[in-house]
Amino acid sequence: MRQLYVNGAWVMSSSGEGIDVVNPATEEVVDRVPAGSPGDVEAAVAAARAAFPSWSATPPAERGAILAAAAALLKERAEQVAAVIATDMGAPVQLALKVQTLMPAGVLASYAELAERYDFDGGRVGNSLIVREPIGVVGAITPWNYPLHQVVCKVAPALAAGCTVVLKPSEVAPLAAYALAEILHEVGLPPGVFNMVSGRGPVVGEAIAAHPGVDMVSFTGSTRAGRRVAALAAESVKRVALELGGKSANVILPGADLEAAVKSGVANAFINSGQTCSAWTRMLVHWDSYDEAVRLAAAVAGKYTPGDPFAEGTRLGPLVSAEQRDRVVRYINQGQEEGARLVLGGTDNPLDRGYYVEPTIFAGVSPGMSIEQEEIFGPVLCVIPFSSQDEAVQIANGTPYGLSGAVWAGTEEGALAVARRLRTGQVTVNGGRFNPLAPFGGYKHSGVGRELGEFGLEEFLEVKAIQV
Repeated sequence: MRQLYVNGAWVMSSSGEGIDVVNPATEEVVDRVPAGSPGDVEAAVAAARAAFPSWSATPPAERGAILAAAAALLKERAEQVAAVIATDMGAPVQLALKVQTLMPAGVLASYAELAERYDFDGGRVGNSLIVREPIGVVGAITPWNYPLHQVVCKVAPALAAGCTVVLKPSEVAPLAAYALAEILHEVGLPPGVFNMVSGRGPVVGEAIAAHPGVDMVSFTGSTRAGRRVAALAAESVKRVALELGGKSANVILPGADLEAAVKSGVANAFINSGQTCSAWTRMLVHWDSYDEAVRLAAAVAGKYTPGDPFAEGTRLGPLVSAEQRDRVVRYINQGQEEGARLVLGGTDNPLDRGYYVEPTIFAGVSPGMSIEQEEIFGPVLCVIPFSSQDEAVQIANGTPYGLSGAVWAGTEEGALAVARRLRTGQVTVNGGRFNPLAPFGGYKHSGVGRELGEFGLEEFLEVKAIQV
């Protein structure tokens, strides 16, 4: 069994208990990690608090140099780490390399550079000097769907800001976090600056969120769990950043390139087997183009062949666990019970073993249906008709979420006009590329706060006014 990383050393958990790590493609146990205890969290927080004065006083350029070394080592080990991610959470290996490993390496490098150039002394306002200081000890609680990226999105800016960290990675897919901990250790991060306690959310996660020695908790996961984290954190009045669920709309307006919009929309909905909080899981199409859009979506989705994450040509890996597969199957059944038309896919497992779901397309979906309102977190796309631009905006904004989305139109001006009306944290216009330096986060039940770039760094900083 693996160990915990506390105060610069690998140590045994006080619980003595472990959690199996299962390969979702084969259903085989591939590793075992500690089921951490509140006592383990106590030790990790104590180490982080002891390390904070020295680390926060370290010149930002020196902090950045350590992050740069870590980014370089992660890139050097990218194929190895990608294989780990493909094994413990099931992402096709090329996706695991490009999106799950090399993108986090780029984000890590961006914070190395930002630590050096960011103006922590932010100038004057009248007779006041405005300074930005690290908030303190950060508790980071991360999910299984992007098990390295989500860790880096919290740990990198926190360390760049001068904070110390206690990380709880997902117990479902924890192995990439272990790879990062090894890298941070090897590049010489001082003891106690980064600590990692594996374990279950109701034990380790709640102990971190409630701990009075943690100054901020940054959580990514379900909206339900986010509410719990926020409630626990409120007892000690700590800062909370939440990156939660989504039910994002891909709005295809009349005059748009329908084929490009549908192809891109299907790809976005099905990336990572649909296990992406920002996925465009609702495709909104004008009635005039609706039948053609459904036909195109089914044709494109039919090319997403489920298979072994390590096999060449696999575009759809398994879902991360049997529990997650059962959840998606329940939604597919519920969609049909509520009157939506199943165009492609269904509930049969397409392979003899592994937690797979076929690419699934629903037509005839009406606003208010469960599959239109609730986050499914699987390869399920709903195609919804609209009659006017105003109705499209109303449908797009008609869920409790507001994390991402897309707008396609015949002109950029027309797409931007609708994008500005969407109550969501990010909008892609006519296929614009994802920007890892732009702020990422949501409105409404999709969360509080932002990650990535300068906005992500500033989440971990306090602002002080010094009157002179």
